[in-house]
Amino acid sequence: MKLLNRSALSVKPTQPFLDWINSLEPTVGEDDLTLDDVDRESTVYLIPEMDTPEALQAFVRERYLEILETELRAWEEDERLWPETLDWALFQRFLRVEHSYLAMDLDDEAPLEISEFDDALLMETDPD
Repeated sequence: MKLLNRSALSVKPTQPFLDWINSLEPTVGEDDLTLDDVDRESTVYLIPEMDTPEALQAFVRERYLEILETELRAWEEDERLWPETLDWALFQRFLRVEHSYLAMDLDDEAPLEISEFDDALLMETDPD
C-alpha cells in the first residue's frame, strides 16, 4: 500500500442534476435514471493535499467550473443542451462534494501512470 501525496474529492450528483440528466432524453416512469444509478457514476478527483477546510473551500471555488463542465460533459457532449448559466450556484445545486484528506494506492503491483485527459474517454461505451 502506498500513500499518495494527494487528497481526493468525490463528486456525486444531486437530485437537480439527475433531473437535468433525465430531461435530456425524456422517458416514461421506470426508464428514468435514479440517484442510485448515477451515484455509481461518481467521479474522484485527486487534488493537492488539503489540510484545512478553508484551503479546500478555496481550491474548490477556484476549480469548480472545470469540475462542473467535466461532470456535464460526462452526460452530454452538446454544450447547447447544458444549463444556460454555469456558475457557483449551479455547481452547489448540481453536485455534492465529499473530501478525503488521504489518498491510498492499494495496488502494489501496477505503478501509477499519468495520461492526458481526453473528453472522449467520458463518452466511451461498451460495444456489447
